[in-house]
Amino acid sequence: MSQILFVAFGTPVSVAILAMSLSGLAFVLLVLTLSLGASGRRRDAAEAVARQADLQEKLADLARAHAEVTGRVRSMGEILGSRQADLARFVAEQLESVGSRVGRSLEDQSRNSSESLGKLNERLAVIDAAQARLTGLTEEVIGLKDILANKQARGAFGQGRMEAIVRDALPGNAYEFQYTLSNRCRPDCVIRLPGDDRVMVVDAKFPLEAFVALKDAQDGEARKIAAARVRADVGRHIADIKERYFVAGETQDIAILFVPSESLYADLAEHFEDVVQKAHTNRIVIVSPSLLVMAVQVMQALVRDARVREQAHIIQVEVRRLVEDVVRLRQRVGKLSAHFGQAQEDIAGIVISADKIAKSGERIDMLDFEQSPSAKPQAEFALGGLGKAAE
Repeated sequence: MSQILFVAFGTPVSVAILAMSLSGLAFVLLVLTLSLGASGRRRDAAEAVARQADLQEKLADLARAHAEVTGRVRSMGEILGSRQADLARFVAEQLESVGSRVGRSLEDQSRNSSESLGKLNERLAVIDAAQARLTGLTEEVIGLKDILANKQARGAFGQGRMEAIVRDALPGNAYEFQYTLSNRCRPDCVIRLPGDDRVMVVDAKFPLEAFVALKDAQDGEARKIAAARVRADVGRHIADIKERYFVAGETQDIAILFVPSESLYADLAEHFEDVVQKAHTNRIVIVSPSLLVMAVQVMQALVRDARVREQAHIIQVEVRRLVEDVVRLRQRVGKLSAHFGQAQEDIAGIVISADKIAKSGERIDMLDFEQSPSAKPQAEFALGGLGKAAE
């Protein structure tokens, strides 16, 4: 135990001294630890108390906040309840308004739909009628096409149109259909002009096959061939009219070739001017239905003028009688004027007499019958003057 372990600061240190030193150090450490633990426990207790007080304060604050939140939640619930009631009432009003508007809109749409359906039915009825008319017109066009396809039927069609135009404009003695000339040729119609024994020939047989071929041509070569055929057919028909219907001393120097279609005449005048000029050179006038109407109207005016000239002597007699009646009327009007003058003079005399009578009546009314006897001669004299004035 007395063994020296080491020397510290000049002092030898043995095992016993070291053990005692360690024991004392341990005791000091224990005391320090106990003192520190007690002070720590006191400090922990103080801190715990402080923390508890702080916790209680926070709990109190939390309780107050909870109370405030509860109050606010309650007030907010009340506000939300009232707002919900207002919202429900507003939604109900809006739904009712929307329902009424939707109802009115549905009624308007239903009424408009009914009116539109009514108008649509009317238009459908009109369309049905138009379709029926169109169907009838289609059938007529098909029939017209069939007529124009047949040469004899086409001739009858052109003859019918020409006869209708001539018959409507001229008197019966100014034309004749299927008239026989001296060369035994029978033109479709002849028209007699006033003051001339010669008749004007009207032909209604126009060649149509070449025009149909020209219309149906698909290329330039086909159109060229069809145009050459048109020139050949129309030129041959013009030559036939010139050869058959020009009879010296019996027919006029001009003949009429009737084309029964305005479109055909327009195509002929526009694309085949040489053919038209050839017809004019041969004294043949090509006319459409409208031009034939104008020509017949001119002839009608000529016939009317001729009739007026034929009846000129009758018109002169009637005018002479009219002049005599006017002279007689003038004489009678003069006599009537003289009678009116005499009547005016008589009426003027009657007016003068009436004025005199009125003045005499006024003088009588102004007499005073209560005067003295010396005034009687004057009254008698006035009465005598009144009688003379009356006479």
